[in-house]
Amino acid sequence: MSKSFTLAEQVVAAIRTVVGAGPVRLHEPSFIGNEWLYLKECLDSTFVSSVGKFVDRFEVELATFTGAKHAVAVVNGTAALHIALKLAGVKAGDEVLIPALTFVATANAVTYCDATPHLIDCEARTLGVDAEKLRDYLIDHTEQRAGQCVNRVTGRVIRALVPMHTFGHPVELDELLAVVHDFNLALVEDAAESLGSYYHGQHTGTFGLMGTLSFNGNKTITTGGGGAILTNDINLARHAKHLTTTAKMQHAWEYRHDEVGYNYRMPNLNAALGCAQLEQLPMMLDSKRELFKRYQSAFAPVRGAKLMVEPEQCQSNYWLQTLLLDADQVKQRDLVLETTNDAGFMTRPAWVLMQVLTPFKGCPRMDLAGAQSLSQRLINIPSSSGLVPVVS
Repeated sequence: MSKSFTLAEQVVAAIRTVVGAGPVRLHEPSFIGNEWLYLKECLDSTFVSSVGKFVDRFEVELATFTGAKHAVAVVNGTAALHIALKLAGVKAGDEVLIPALTFVATANAVTYCDATPHLIDCEARTLGVDAEKLRDYLIDHTEQRAGQCVNRVTGRVIRALVPMHTFGHPVELDELLAVVHDFNLALVEDAAESLGSYYHGQHTGTFGLMGTLSFNGNKTITTGGGGAILTNDINLARHAKHLTTTAKMQHAWEYRHDEVGYNYRMPNLNAALGCAQLEQLPMMLDSKRELFKRYQSAFAPVRGAKLMVEPEQCQSNYWLQTLLLDADQVKQRDLVLETTNDAGFMTRPAWVLMQVLTPFKGCPRMDLAGAQSLSQRLINIPSSSGLVPVVS
């Protein structure tokens, strides 16, 4: 493109080349399969709440797709992460390592356990946790006491690490697995955005003690509202299902509850939608990959921004197609956002970093220079699978 065009104008032209004229939303669901059929079947059965065949079916099919031995369906991704952290042993007064660059739900789930988010840095290759920097930080700021990782400054136990696969790009899991092993931490993956993403051939969310997924309306597949816990541990799966069903003990008519539980079970209506969506998932992933390829071609001549590419030996679901502005183009971000949205193409910046948000300003944190830089330069562009349908 000619240098006479501004970066914002180049971005608009590249997007228009791929998706045509606006208005185009950032990400919207696609209902092209058995959604209406399964929802009607669910309504006809009258089983619309947390009991019904579609909940069990959705869990089985989700486990099969991801390769996890067990999946437990819940009302949303935040609830999934909350329960996963509890089952990982996170207690009141603990700290949990989470990326500063994440959706607020990651931090919220930690606080639901009466624990404290401990914010860590991210790197540009994956947009996720910087494993090498984290290791150096833990060496300098923690010590081992009775097999537990303790923050030397606060004296609190650091119980777990929650890496998040940003926009569907897998983090460097081999290095993070080594970190949690060496520092006696539990690994709970926030895979809310990465259904259909693989690290070295293995699905995200299946590497740690547990992983969590989200099926919000803007995710790769949706159940309206919904989430799931993935685990290979049958005892954890059983306990997760028990806790998310108000810890109700099985009985023909009595209501007995043996611990504090949560009304987090996914309703049958949502699961019916999820079963239909799972049937379309391979085609949706193909469409998203084709969209990426078209964007890659369209943005090749653009100077000042690059399209995020899946890390080596990984397969991203390309949930949200993402631009990373060059460091010297930081001041152009808001103009790009304004110009694209004015042109009818919905774009958005990355989330506000956790340490900037009022509830988490006082949280312990390492140097966050990487996350700070990324947050100022990331822009998500239209990413719906329906933008470039792929015929199976």
